[in-house]
Amino acid sequence: MRARRRKGAEEHLANNPHFVILNPEDAKGHWREIFGNDKPIHIEVGSGKGAFITGMALQNPDINYIGIDIQVSVLSYALDKVLASGAENIRLLQVDGSSLTNYFADGEIDLLYLNFSDPWPKKKHTKRRLTYKTFLDTYKQILPEHGEIHFKTDNRGLFEYSLASFSQYGMILKQVWLDLHASDFEGNVMTEYEKKFSDKGQVIYRVEAHF
Repeated sequence: MRARRRKGAEEHLANNPHFVILNPEDAKGHWREIFGNDKPIHIEVGSGKGAFITGMALQNPDINYIGIDIQVSVLSYALDKVLASGAENIRLLQVDGSSLTNYFADGEIDLLYLNFSDPWPKKKHTKRRLTYKTFLDTYKQILPEHGEIHFKTDNRGLFEYSLASFSQYGMILKQVWLDLHASDFEGNVMTEYEKKFSDKGQVIYRVEAHF
């Protein structure tokens, strides 16, 4: 879903180059230099307004996080949260999730999150789903051997499709939650959409899979 355009969003991102990587192609292969340490790097593809990536960074200071979103206005709201949090282990990228190999070297990323991705319910739009096989090709390339994807959604159809897509690709389903908030899973950080849907009583699905 495309967000309403935010006035001054471009300038807001440009004025914070410490957190917003303005020339991401130059960062390929140099992310540990950018963070200034050798800590693991986790990315969220489709980070929205930043509640998840910021919450994770605060909860896990020994991990570096990169939030990725194509929408300038949305990413500017994520930047607000990053600045307010005081967390130094976050960077943001305004790029397309289908072109991640332009910005990350092979095996440079340790773990990848997909949270409440657009379900693209029409069959003709299957190739746009972030768990479609061509996206999995990209993720596999930038993740290490046996690299993991953690996926959350409220959309049962997308969840079922994604389980099948992971399995058909040859991935291992490490663990599956059919009702995350009713489980004993610890340390869950909610996205904005997750809180909204959960407050309405909708079930949240989650899976951890690895190549």
